[in-house]
Amino acid sequence: MADQLSRVFAALADPTRRDMVARLTVGDATVGELAAPYDVSTQAVSKHLKVLEGAGLVSRSRSAQTRPVHLEAEVLDLMTAWIERYRRRAEESFTRLDAVLAELTAEEDPS
Repeated sequence: MADQLSRVFAALADPTRRDMVARLTVGDATVGELAAPYDVSTQAVSKHLKVLEGAGLVSRSRSAQTRPVHLEAEVLDLMTAWIERYRRRAEESFTRLDAVLAELTAEEDPS
């Protein structure tokens, strides 16, 4: 079974699911509300939501007659931490490269 980070990235590989997550950052929504802007059935939206639920990105609760979908934003922190770690490494590499290039340029232009 894949680790949670892999499930999160896989779930967000689909643009419809990314859009749903973006819309849920504003607030909870029902399946019908999430389905409204798409030309797909609510059944198709429910399948997308199952993938997002499996990745831990959303949860559903029961509120009266509706089952609002809620974004589990702390899961995004997992992605952010992973991305940030590699962004810092890349930035450090670019900083070292800049230093080497500056040194080479200084050696070529002794003015």
